[in-house]
Amino acid sequence: MIQAPLVTHDRSPDPTLQCLGAAHLWHRYARILLLVFFLTLPLVNPWVRGDGVGYYAYIRSLLVEHKLDFANDWRSANESFAMGRVLADGTIDPRLYTQTGHLDNHFAVGPSMLWAPFLVPVHGVLLTLQRFGISVQANGYSRPYLVTMALATALYGFLGLLISFRWACHYTAECWAFLATLGIWFASSLPVYMYFNPSWSHAHSVFAVAVFLWYWQRTRQGRTLAQWVILGLLSGLMLDVYYLNIALLLIPFLGSVRQYGKKWRNGERDWGARGRVFKAYLAYGFALVVAFLPTLITRRVICGHLFDLGYSHEWSMKPALLQVLFSPDHGLLTWTPILILAMGGLFLMLKHDKELAAYLLISFLAFLVLVSFHTNWDGLSSFGNRFFISLTPVFILGLAVCVSEFAQWLGNERKAMAWASSVTALLVLWNLAFIFQWGTHMVPVRGPISWKQMVRNQFLVVPQQAGTELATYFENRRGLMHRIEQEDVRQLRQEQGVTETK
Repeated sequence: MIQAPLVTHDRSPDPTLQCLGAAHLWHRYARILLLVFFLTLPLVNPWVRGDGVGYYAYIRSLLVEHKLDFANDWRSANESFAMGRVLADGTIDPRLYTQTGHLDNHFAVGPSMLWAPFLVPVHGVLLTLQRFGISVQANGYSRPYLVTMALATALYGFLGLLISFRWACHYTAECWAFLATLGIWFASSLPVYMYFNPSWSHAHSVFAVAVFLWYWQRTRQGRTLAQWVILGLLSGLMLDVYYLNIALLLIPFLGSVRQYGKKWRNGERDWGARGRVFKAYLAYGFALVVAFLPTLITRRVICGHLFDLGYSHEWSMKPALLQVLFSPDHGLLTWTPILILAMGGLFLMLKHDKELAAYLLISFLAFLVLVSFHTNWDGLSSFGNRFFISLTPVFILGLAVCVSEFAQWLGNERKAMAWASSVTALLVLWNLAFIFQWGTHMVPVRGPISWKQMVRNQFLVVPQQAGTELATYFENRRGLMHRIEQEDVRQLRQEQGVTETK
């Protein structure tokens, strides 16, 4: 067996970090999480909008047109996406075509890969019904497709949360991991992209990252060659879904560097063992490339180059590190303050598993740097800073450790749970109200917001309007989505007018 570079610390032995600790608790909390998931399924919004047009176009065009032709996707897109892309006569702006004659779809193919196991059978059923003379639309945009897509997205998001909960249970008691999972689930940006905008890639990314981290943890004490291959395949999938996840590849890389360094310092000169380790790393790299082939192939077809990801023009030479974290323009910590506690927990984890905590903090910093160099570091119409949703498993672990350490400091488990639950509930309510403001355009969806106005709305406006709008969401969702879209179009045109004036 090829030894991995790290040693697992399954759980701190400190009794204050363990509420009840019995194995059956994991199943009990998992069942509660499953119940919450089923209760929230009515929130799923089956529509394709914005960036989701590009993500969904891969699977739709391949299923229906059997080629990567996105013209119909662009023409059928929501108005705010089509603006500047589709001309008044229905033709596509010729500047959007690449040298290969394809539309420049720079969005990742990974989400379509994950939708495929659900959408392919649906497409087959609809084609069969058509052959029997039943009038159904097998065009990729009829309701069976969209409902399936939206439910699959929610399922991937939930599986990512459940795996993250399981991963956090290695380091804290189940009750703290459970509370952290609920907190990050509903007090972060995730609900918007798990339910409201399901055609985007973020919920899929949570799943891919969670599986990667869980499997890395599971094989941490020692990996066989086959396990290195599996880890490589999971790494490649993680990149297929979201390119910025490359920052998380620092975890196996740093572990490998540490292993070699440790052997060198200890004077170990077993070249046979080193050769086996090197072979394992080669297998990992090869598997990663194999898993990343769907991206490389689509980039070759669309752009003419394997590594042309379509983002070369969207990078700045001046990083916006502090703005990404604290700006009123979708700052990570200002819009989703529960992540302050989660980040604090990662630092507290240094005393329990110094190596893992260091790897996670370094990966977060790398993620932050990558986002800060992006010209649209604010995510444009993002709720919060959506780029970081990929790190949901890391945040769940950090928050679990934070509340666990709080319980140890307080010395009273019941009081700690009461305090932690109360704070989490308040942060969840605050976040859901903020999402309501963002979704109904009470605050600008693009650019900085006024915190004074936002806070005023939280206490005075949201309580008055939330009930009515929520009822409309369930009774006349299509009409509500149309109204939201038209408001978005109005704001876009207003911004364009201001830009043209300048």
